[in-house]
Amino acid sequence: MDKIFRAALPAAGFLLWLNSASAQVEYVDPTIGGIGYLLEPTRPTVSLPNSMVRVYPIRKDATDDQIHSFPLTIISHRLGELFWLMPCVGAPDEGAWSRPEAYDQEQTTPYYYSVRLDDSDIQIEFTPTARCGCFRFTFPPGKATVLLATRLHGEMQVERNNAVSGVEHFNGMAAYVYGEFSAPVSVQSSRAGDQGRLTARLASSQLDFRYGISFISVEQARRNLHEEIPGWDFDKIRDRARQRWNDVLGQIKVEGGTLAQKRVFYTALYRCYERMICITEDGRYYSAFDHRVHDDPRPFYVDNWIWDLYQAQLPLMEILNPDMESDEISSYIRMYEQSGWMPSFAVLWGDNPCMTGNHAAAWMADAWFKGIRNFDLKTAYAGLQKNSLDATLLPWRNGPKTTLDDFYNAHGYLPALDPGEKETVAEVNPNELRQAVSVTLDNSFDDWCLAQLAGVLGNKADQALFLKRARYYTNVFRVDKDMMWPRDAAGNWVEPYDPKFPTGRGGRNYFTENNGYTYDWDVKHDLQGLFTLMGGTKAAEAKLDQLFREDLGAPRYKFYGLFPDSTGMVGEFSMGNEPSFLIPYLYDYLGEPWKTQKHVRMLLDTWFTDTLLGIPGDEDGGGMSSWVVFGMLGFYPGVPGVPAYCLGSPVFDRVTIRLKNGKSIRITARNNSADNKYIQSFRLNGKPSNRVWFRHADIATGGTLDLKMGNLPNKILGSSPSDFPPSDISLNSGTLTR
Repeated sequence: MDKIFRAALPAAGFLLWLNSASAQVEYVDPTIGGIGYLLEPTRPTVSLPNSMVRVYPIRKDATDDQIHSFPLTIISHRLGELFWLMPCVGAPDEGAWSRPEAYDQEQTTPYYYSVRLDDSDIQIEFTPTARCGCFRFTFPPGKATVLLATRLHGEMQVERNNAVSGVEHFNGMAAYVYGEFSAPVSVQSSRAGDQGRLTARLASSQLDFRYGISFISVEQARRNLHEEIPGWDFDKIRDRARQRWNDVLGQIKVEGGTLAQKRVFYTALYRCYERMICITEDGRYYSAFDHRVHDDPRPFYVDNWIWDLYQAQLPLMEILNPDMESDEISSYIRMYEQSGWMPSFAVLWGDNPCMTGNHAAAWMADAWFKGIRNFDLKTAYAGLQKNSLDATLLPWRNGPKTTLDDFYNAHGYLPALDPGEKETVAEVNPNELRQAVSVTLDNSFDDWCLAQLAGVLGNKADQALFLKRARYYTNVFRVDKDMMWPRDAAGNWVEPYDPKFPTGRGGRNYFTENNGYTYDWDVKHDLQGLFTLMGGTKAAEAKLDQLFREDLGAPRYKFYGLFPDSTGMVGEFSMGNEPSFLIPYLYDYLGEPWKTQKHVRMLLDTWFTDTLLGIPGDEDGGGMSSWVVFGMLGFYPGVPGVPAYCLGSPVFDRVTIRLKNGKSIRITARNNSADNKYIQSFRLNGKPSNRVWFRHADIATGGTLDLKMGNLPNKILGSSPSDFPPSDISLNSGTLTR
C-alpha cells in the first residue's frame, strides 16, 4: 500500500483494516534484521513465494546510504546476484558503471519496492512475478538512461523493437534474460573485459522495463515474460503479487498480541518462503546436477540450505504445504539420480556442500512419518545410505570417502587433532577444519533417521547397522567432565582443551561455529540416553539451567572475535545459531516444561523485535525465522523424524492455521498476556491432557489446542519426563528405538 494512502487512513480505520483477513502482508516489514549483529543482515527481498526472481537493492546493509545497483535476480541468499541494472540522467561516463547513488524515500514490501535517488531524483519501482520482473522509472526532465550489464562473465545484445537479451555465466551454468522497454529507446552495446553492457537512452520521463529470467535459454526467457507479463500495467502486476502474498500469509491468522508481535510474526513467515525455489519453466527445467534440460511435469526445486532449515523451516512447510514438500524431496531424489550423490545444499549451480551432516535423511524421515509419501522412498534411501557409508563426512565436502571416513566407520568417531598437531589429510578444508565432535554428533542423528527409514523398507540388516551408528555420539561424551569432548586417533581425550574456547575460528577444530557448551545437547535422537550419561534428569536439568547462566569466560569483544556465529548469547546459550534451536525446549523432555515456557518467551522478547536489529544471527533464508514462527505459535517440531510437537508458550490469543485439505488447526490461549506466559491446562481436540506434547496425527487433518494461561507455573503439567519424547509413537518400523 502506498505511503500516501496509509497516511490518509484514520488511525482506527487503519488498525481495523490491518486486522482484516486479507491484510496479513501489510504487517510484513522486510527491513527487520537489516543490520547484522556481526555477520550477514537480511535483505528486503521482493519476490513471490518460492519463486525464481528475487530482487533487492545492492548495498552493505540498511545503514549503507548508497545503492550500488539492482540485480535482475539473485543466485541464492548470500551467494551472489545475476545481471546488473541502474538508471542515471544524461550520457553516462565510465564511472557510471560503478558509481553508487545515495537514496531516500525507500518503501519495501514483499511484493513492491520503491526508492528515490538523491542526486538524480530518479524514482525506481519494482514488482515481481514468478519468473519475471518489472521496473518502473520516473526521471526528471532531461535525457534519461538505463544501464544494463552482466555482473562478471556474459553478453548483452539488442533484440528487435526496444527489446534486449543477455546471458550471465556463473559457476559452470548460465542465466538468461529477455527484456522489453515500454517506450522508444536508443540502445547501444559495449563490453568491459568479460562484462557485457547495454546503454538505453530515452526522451520521455517515464519508462517501464519488463523482463523474463530463464535457466534454459533466451527464447524461454522471452516466453516466460510474455506468459507472465503480457501487457504494460505495472499496478496490475503489483496488485497480483500482493494478493499472492496475502493468499500465502493468510494461511495463518493470528489474533491478539501487539502490533509489533504481528509484524515480527508475519515478517518471519514471509522469510520462510525464500527457499526452496521452483525453477521449472513450461514443464522443463535445467539441472546443474547433470547439465541437461529435462522435460518433467513435476516441479523442480533448488536452493535448500538443509543444515539451517531441517529443524524448523522444512517441518513448518510440512504442515503448511505438504504437496510442495513432496515435490522438493522428489527434486533431491532426481539430483541424486543425476549426479550420483544426495546433495546437501542444492543451489542453482549444483551441490554447494556447506556445513556438516547428512541431514537430507532427517528431512525425508520427518516428512515420511508425517504422512508425506508422494516420493520414491526406495531411491531416496539408496542415496542417503550411499552418503552415509560411501561418501565423505568431512565438513564442506561431498564425494568419495577419505581415510578419515574409514576411521569413523571403524572406530565410531571422527578423530580430532591434538594441540599443535598439523593436518595431514588433504581433503580437509583448510578454513573449516575437521569439526570432529560436531561431525560425529550430526551423523549419529542422521544415521538414526536412516535406521527408521530402513525399517520402513524392511531392511533389518541396515536398520541394525544404523541404530549401532546412532550410538556413536557416546564415543565423544566424556563422563568424568560431563561434556562432549574431542578425542584423538589413539582414542585419548584431547588435552589441553578448553570447552569455552576450543581451537580454530569458531571452534572449528572440534565444533561447527560454536563451542562445546552448545554441542553438549546435540543428541536429538536419544535425549533420555544423553540425560543418563549426564547423571539423570535432575543432573541434566541443573546443567541446562547453568547453560543459560554460564559466564562467557572472556570479555565479549574477545568472545565474539573468536565466535562471530555465536550471537544472541544468554550465558553460553546462542540464540543466533541453529544448533541451539531445540535447547530451550529440552525442559519439556526433562519434566520441567514451565522453564521452556519462560525461556522461549524471554528469547522471543529479547532477540526478535520489529527493528533493524530484530534478528540475532544469520537468518539464512528462513532458518532463524521459522524458529520464531513456531515459538510465537506456541509449539515446536522437536526432533526431526519423530512425528510429534512439544509445547512452548503461545504469544497470540487465537491462531487459525488453514491446511491444504480444507481443515484448520485452531490454537486458543485463554487469559494470555506478557505476564501470563505459563500454561495452566491443556486440552487437545477437546480432551484434557497432562502432557506437553502432541502427535502430528492429532493435527494433520485439523485439530484444536486449547490452553489456559497464568502468571504462575503449573509444575505438575508435563512433570513426568518419561512422557516425552513419546515412546509409543509407531514409525512403521516398530516402536521408536531409544
